[in-house]
Amino acid sequence: MAEASRTFHTILLPSFSHLHKAQSPAGFTDFPRKRCGHRIVVHCSVSTTNDASRTKTTVTQNMIPWGCEIDSLENASTLQKWLSDSGLPPQKMAIQKVDVGERGLVALKNIRKGEKLLFVPPSLVITADSKWSCPEAGEVLKQCSVPDWPLLATYLISEASFEKSSRWSNYISALPRQPYSLLYWTRAELDRYLEASQIRERAIERITNVIGTYNDLRLRIFSKYPDLFPEEVFNMETFKWSFGILFSRLVRLPSMDGRVALVPWADMLNHSCEVETFLDYDKSSQGVVFTTDRQYQPGEQVFISYGKKSNGELLLSYGFVPREGTNPSDSVELPLSLKKSDKCYKEKLEALRKYGLSASECFPIQITGWPLELMAYAYLVVSPPSMKGKFEEVRQF
Repeated sequence: MAEASRTFHTILLPSFSHLHKAQSPAGFTDFPRKRCGHRIVVHCSVSTTNDASRTKTTVTQNMIPWGCEIDSLENASTLQKWLSDSGLPPQKMAIQKVDVGERGLVALKNIRKGEKLLFVPPSLVITADSKWSCPEAGEVLKQCSVPDWPLLATYLISEASFEKSSRWSNYISALPRQPYSLLYWTRAELDRYLEASQIRERAIERITNVIGTYNDLRLRIFSKYPDLFPEEVFNMETFKWSFGILFSRLVRLPSMDGRVALVPWADMLNHSCEVETFLDYDKSSQGVVFTTDRQYQPGEQVFISYGKKSNGELLLSYGFVPREGTNPSDSVELPLSLKKSDKCYKEKLEALRKYGLSASECFPIQITGWPLELMAYAYLVVSPPSMKGKFEEVRQF
């Protein structure tokens, strides 16, 4: 499962430059230097270096002690029982091994088209406001105004390290120990398998952003509170895991003001290019639901949509690519630019800016066609000076 909201946009991890301005923000509490109970440690040694041209991370030992194999059902029944005991209503689906996605939710009964399913209550949804097993650690991050994504990444590691002491232990034990994610690809693998892909640079940028986010948290917060954030727990290896989980499972809920959340059980749903239904919060039932856009027979895998994304975007965020030719939203980007040597450069640029376009643009070319904006842009760029008076007609496309 991954992000399933059609409104979810490409993630660029937020900058933490505002944390660099002062060691103790106004009103910052000096929390006691104590450990938060018993924690499991991750035995790995991480060395990071950062310069203007390159960021390098070396992990001498890779061992995440929580979670399970990505296709394992060993913790599925425990997860289902915990969810039921915690308020999840009876379900028409169960976690099973499937052909598409290793694990998925499979219909146990006949499911009608237009039927609402799941009804995961807010108490079983992980958000930036969720209660920490170590309240002091959570308060430190909030005092520092850490944005939701890195805060949730840290929260996930913290709760995982508490094992059975965390209320989320049954959920975390069912998460993959190594999620499908480009974060686990080496630079050589990126260069080899994405050599001709436009996703390569975005993948490198994403990996660099995750490393930079961890380094910033380590330098500005973790190093100042080593008892709350011990390096044997909060390190590059565990952050790679937590961000891999977030990229592949976090949802943005339109009816909750676009809030991001992890939704246990719902995140077992896999993506299909043939459906358009997505997760959202239903105010009437007060739960996270989706409405089926087709019927399902017992034994069939139930799907949702992760959004109308190209194969490259699906690989970048979720670590998989649909079978060739099955994704109508697949596309390649066509870069176009207005040359400065154009005799009407100034007038054309002014016309483009009026409609929110710049001198250089990239347009998606899909199997099903191309956007009207591409036609308008191309029309304007190739227009000769004799058509100067018609540059404004770009809006007609």
